[in-house]
Amino acid sequence: MKTINHWIGGKAVDGASGRFGPVYNPATGAQEKQVAFATVDEVDAAVATAKAAFETWGTASLARRTAVLFKYRELLDAHRDEIAELITAEHGKVHSDALGEVARGMEIVELACSIPQLVKGELSTQVSTRVDVAAIRQPLGVVAGITPFNFPAMVPMWMFPVAIACGNTFVLKPSEKDPSASYRLAELAAEAGLPDGVLNVVQGDKVAVDRLLEHPDIAAVSFVGSTPIAKYIQLKGIEHGKRVQALGGAKNHMLVLPDADLDYAADQAINAAYGSAGERCMAVSVVVAVGDTGDELVGKIAERARGLKIGPGNDAASEMGPLITREHRDKVASYVDSARAQGAEVVVDGTGYTVEGHENGFFLGVSLLDKVPVTADAYREEIFGPVLCVVRAETYDDAIALINNSRWGNGTAIFTRDGGAARRFQLEVQAGMVGVNVPIPVPVGYHSFGGWKDSLFGDHHIYGNDGIAFYTQGKVITTRWPDPADSGINLGFPSNT
Repeated sequence: MKTINHWIGGKAVDGASGRFGPVYNPATGAQEKQVAFATVDEVDAAVATAKAAFETWGTASLARRTAVLFKYRELLDAHRDEIAELITAEHGKVHSDALGEVARGMEIVELACSIPQLVKGELSTQVSTRVDVAAIRQPLGVVAGITPFNFPAMVPMWMFPVAIACGNTFVLKPSEKDPSASYRLAELAAEAGLPDGVLNVVQGDKVAVDRLLEHPDIAAVSFVGSTPIAKYIQLKGIEHGKRVQALGGAKNHMLVLPDADLDYAADQAINAAYGSAGERCMAVSVVVAVGDTGDELVGKIAERARGLKIGPGNDAASEMGPLITREHRDKVASYVDSARAQGAEVVVDGTGYTVEGHENGFFLGVSLLDKVPVTADAYREEIFGPVLCVVRAETYDDAIALINNSRWGNGTAIFTRDGGAARRFQLEVQAGMVGVNVPIPVPVGYHSFGGWKDSLFGDHHIYGNDGIAFYTQGKVITTRWPDPADSGINLGFPSNT
């Protein structure tokens, strides 16, 4: 059985712990690989390697850093199909979706290629007589990233290209459920000319995570995952003196006003709720139908949902693949049953779905729940699967109050032809990312990604300008080139004259 090991100091490093985790093919349910789980000593070795590499990489010229990143972008482009195939084999998402993930990650590499423009400092001359003040930004040192299973290539690329472009070195702990894509990203970075030790990958579980959070030589930690773990990452990281950027879970609402194009809204609800089997933190999980739109809209969504083609991700005919594990599939299915018991109408029930020839795969059909009570578990909790809830609201004001009452604030969207209503919504809704007739408003690379409330723990969003700020620290330099006339003792408070 193939073992996915660590990547430390520019080379493969076999796991020494003797502990391994299973890596499944979700379409068949079979374990095809295993992943090594790092010991504390192995994490320490990766951090020590990164710390040594920082001595030269942290002072490398911007020209040298960008030359590597430009080459890296070329290699990612040449290998995008290969990376997508690794994602499909271990996560299960269809190939086109995996390709889209790689493309989105490459956007951040392209952003990192513009680092000379992004880290330019400021200079004020003659702030006082013969005194100049400059502000610069410098790297932190060794930084770490802890990334989720649902985007095994894209989310790491949201982190390490920006971090290393800023002059830091990086230790990545990817999800143990689908680790091959991250490992391949590190191999390609070395092929692009990234010096040994600048990017390291340690596989593992909580042992590796906790050591990264505790290690005195880790300056900052980036995380994307569930809200409970994001809270844990923030608290433990801060306890050990680290800068923390932790993105948590979501319950993204899509508000549909009576004047909206309902066919377009139904199409977009399907795409945003069921793409990648709903395993996206930006997936639409709740449609809020305003006024008398509910019955017609639900009918249109149901018609489309019943026609979706579900199958293995490597089948070109498949529109949706399996879920990541059998346990997760069963948990997602349980929300449909509990919603029915708690008063929701189950319009489409996908819990009994099987794929011929793949009966042991982790497949689940799509489900559509209507008139879901806000007290139901399916509404209150993050499901992270192909289950779409519909709730009804009499007015726009009722709908906005419903959305703002959610403890999450990751993404949201409004569907309408009314510019005034759209403008009100984008100003009044309490969420970090807002779409107007766009159901998944993930920002492009040169803007930042992040939510509000229980969807973000820390002060900075990820990538964009916030990413640059997170991975650098400011320094202000005040300079005087004295004139002989400036000599003399003066204990008074300095004045800018």
